[in-house]
Amino acid sequence: MLPAIWSKFQQRITIWSVGILPGIAVIWLVILIRLTGALQFIEWVTLDSFLRLRPWEPIDERVVIVGIDEEDIQSIKNYPIPDREIAKLLRTLQKYQPRAIGLDIIRDIPVEPGHAELVAVFKDIKNLIAVEKVLPISIKPPPDLPPEQIGFADVLSDDDGKVRRAILGTNRPENDKKYVFSLPLRLAETYLKAEGIKLSNGLRDREAMRFGSTELSRFFPNSGGYVRTDDFGVQVLLNYRNGRERFRTLSLKDINKIEAGKGDSTVLRETLLGRIILIGVTAPSIKDSIDTSAIANLQPPGKIYGVEFYAHVTSQIVSAVLDGRPVLKTWSEGWDYLWIVGWGVLAIYLGRLTQSPLKNLVYVGFTSLGLVGIGYASIVRGWWIPVAPALLVLVINSAILSTFYQYDRFLRCQIELRQHTIERTFVVIHNGPLQTLANILRHIQDQDIEQNQLLEELKNLNYEIRQVGEYLKLEALDQDESFRLGSSLILDLKLPIRDLFYEVYSYTLQRNFPCFETLKVKAYSFAPIEEQYLNLEQKRELCQFLEEALCNVGKHAKGVTRLSATGKQMEGWYTLSIKDNGAGIRSSSEGRGTKQCLNIAKKLRGKFQRKSLGEKGTLCELTWPIAGRNWNFAEIGRNLKTKILKWRI
Repeated sequence: MLPAIWSKFQQRITIWSVGILPGIAVIWLVILIRLTGALQFIEWVTLDSFLRLRPWEPIDERVVIVGIDEEDIQSIKNYPIPDREIAKLLRTLQKYQPRAIGLDIIRDIPVEPGHAELVAVFKDIKNLIAVEKVLPISIKPPPDLPPEQIGFADVLSDDDGKVRRAILGTNRPENDKKYVFSLPLRLAETYLKAEGIKLSNGLRDREAMRFGSTELSRFFPNSGGYVRTDDFGVQVLLNYRNGRERFRTLSLKDINKIEAGKGDSTVLRETLLGRIILIGVTAPSIKDSIDTSAIANLQPPGKIYGVEFYAHVTSQIVSAVLDGRPVLKTWSEGWDYLWIVGWGVLAIYLGRLTQSPLKNLVYVGFTSLGLVGIGYASIVRGWWIPVAPALLVLVINSAILSTFYQYDRFLRCQIELRQHTIERTFVVIHNGPLQTLANILRHIQDQDIEQNQLLEELKNLNYEIRQVGEYLKLEALDQDESFRLGSSLILDLKLPIRDLFYEVYSYTLQRNFPCFETLKVKAYSFAPIEEQYLNLEQKRELCQFLEEALCNVGKHAKGVTRLSATGKQMEGWYTLSIKDNGAGIRSSSEGRGTKQCLNIAKKLRGKFQRKSLGEKGTLCELTWPIAGRNWNFAEIGRNLKTKILKWRI
């Protein structure tokens, strides 16, 4: 009882080890690849896709964009926009009492006419935020503005050119002691101050930024799918607004029409009163745009204007504080990799549970959909989790382990089939020739049989053995899947080529050739070849080559004492060599056997040589490529029925 239980336990451990070891290897391989940063692009694309597929959000009424478009530039007939036009626009907007105005137009030097007017406007409007550039080349803000009315307008793009992060604050490159804030943060700070909410340091992370009880999750070098990314300053992941129309957008022409009495100023007041207004250029010719794939239905595709980008960042901060809109967060690295390992282990379990390619495909398909669904739901709730590497390890492990388990089951089936064949063969022989042999031995022991009768009994025994052999051959082998060696041995070509080589070698050396009588040293070594690289016909031809080469030694290598037959695999090539120390080649003409070998080499896209090794010795060698060639999926899928049957006629 106990041995049987222990045997079953060992069998289960063996089966599990078939999948666990390669499964763990795959898990570590995916983790290693992720650590190198090779999966960053896939994870970025996954993040963008999830963000783009989110349900549409309503317009953020708190943020209004005033864009200076192509028509405005044509109307003004000048670019850069003169200071007078900007001053006029700022005074007009200020009349409608917005909470904050952000000017996303660089004004470090005067653009006449109207510079004095613009300077006066800068002094009068206290809720105006002007811009500067600090990265990588500094561009100064308008002069005579206090620091709290200045925000930098810099964008961080990833290696694929897309923008997924926003920088809120950083030290000046030229002076580490001076800390500066971005335009969106300054606008959000001005807006929220009216709500009684002030900017302060984070509680969980002292370097993070916090408004009231809302702490903006800071970006780290390995946040989400990023690997060793520069996290200078305070950066946050972008949670773009998604919808048909994200913000109210007015043009300079719209504002001027209303001021000229050609529009409803009441509607404009309702649109601008208490809002955040961002002024920027929205003309394609100016090329002030950024790339993103996280927003659906963009025109032009994958691009938004710079002023809209800052509107998204400002909206993200204000909406998170006042509406509880999610700010994108990520797990710590430890949880990320534990998550990936968990899905890899699940793949190992699924492969062991199903052990059927079709079932495994269905299970993995549904599991993958579940994983993608979890990742999407997490993004909607503000969490970016590693979906791409988890999906990768799940699919790879499932595919590989299913193959391993199928191969293990195949081998076990072959062992069972072989045992069944041996048992059946033994029964047939036991009930026939062995009974006759036992009767003959008994008569000989009792000395009650005459010589003529003994001879007759031995003839009958010979006939019975022949009949059993023919019966088993006809039952077990198909003619197209066999190879007749010499005049009596039939080989099953579905066997591994190494086994076929050994049988050809062993049987041929037993044949009655004169030169084999002097052999003293016989050596062989055949490296295996994966089954997908040879079909049945190629196996047949290789066996013919080996038989022909050995027969030549037996017939012509006079005085031979050493014979070696080897098969080696190296760098995608396989070499089958037969070497002896008998009499060398005496003729340079090509015989029938040589032509046959050359034809085989041609079919295999390889090369054949037969050369003398001096006065004594000959080398006969066939070399052909095997890596990535000669795929035969029909042969891979076909079940082997038996191994070898030997009978001498």
